[in-house]
Amino acid sequence: MKYWKQLALLTLALTMLAGCAQQSQEQPEIRDVYVDRAALQEDEAEIVMEVEDEEVPLATAPALNDLLMPQASGTLVKENSRAKIDYSNTKDGYVMALFSGTTSTRIKVQIGGPTTTYTYDLPVGVWTTFPLSDGNGTYRVTVLENTNQKYYAQVVDVSVAVTLSDEFAPFLRPNQYVDYSAAPNTVAKAKELAGTETDPLKQVEKIYDFVVENLTYDQQLAATVKSGYLPVLDNVLSSKKGICFDYASLMTGMLRSVGVPCKLITGHVPLGNGQTGMHAWINVWTKDNGWVDGAIYFDGAAWQRMDPTFASNGNQSDEIMQYIGNGANYSVKYIY
Repeated sequence: MKYWKQLALLTLALTMLAGCAQQSQEQPEIRDVYVDRAALQEDEAEIVMEVEDEEVPLATAPALNDLLMPQASGTLVKENSRAKIDYSNTKDGYVMALFSGTTSTRIKVQIGGPTTTYTYDLPVGVWTTFPLSDGNGTYRVTVLENTNQKYYAQVVDVSVAVTLSDEFAPFLRPNQYVDYSAAPNTVAKAKELAGTETDPLKQVEKIYDFVVENLTYDQQLAATVKSGYLPVLDNVLSSKKGICFDYASLMTGMLRSVGVPCKLITGHVPLGNGQTGMHAWINVWTKDNGWVDGAIYFDGAAWQRMDPTFASNGNQSDEIMQYIGNGANYSVKYIY
């Protein structure tokens, strides 16, 4: 009987991973292709890039104060008639972009950091925040417009030398993937759950317990989700369901809003038979432990690796928590 129980739980874990893999946030590989502008419009040369559509993913102490909201300050801006990049607040771990032109095509932002390149969708007519997840160094920020199938033309770009105010700056503020700036109910719920507690690990425990006990995995969304999907935190909170991306984003937003540095991670996990899939989980920081990499589950003796999707849907069984606790099962690819 125990064998069949373990087999059923393992099947559940693999099913969850497969769902996340179907809608994972795999970042694209991009290669430069140089073409003659005359082939597109007029007489100047233009850089065109091939961009794959994204998939959706199924120290010193930081300043823990009021909500840290991004803003397009306008102090340092690279712009033209169609788009703007505001890099006034790079020390706080973010840049903002706005596409103000008229278009019927898809717009993206590419952020090439010291070690990793990230590519995001950019909605038209709205200032959008993107994290500088790669730490200190030189970044190239580029707004791109779709020209033909997977090819994107450069609209405006800027290179920026970034020195963060501290290592936590990108992981305390809202960004496109963790947008609690537009989620008042999520912020209020996190504040309610944290209460008067000041110990970050206790705050983590309360928010973690709430998420894994109240959310269920949305199988229908996992089967139908399309590239460009982004969690809307208040919607996830009210519906009490979501895919792995929603779970991790909701928990990250809640923790950041009460001042706990938190990274939303996407990466690979094994699906069995030599296959892997993209998944999402979180890392948190505490004064006593530093960065707890993917580990905020407390087993009664120590904090262990925690994945809010698996923990919830596996009912926190011993077998599921053992799988989550095995760091070899998690391969980090991107940090938001």
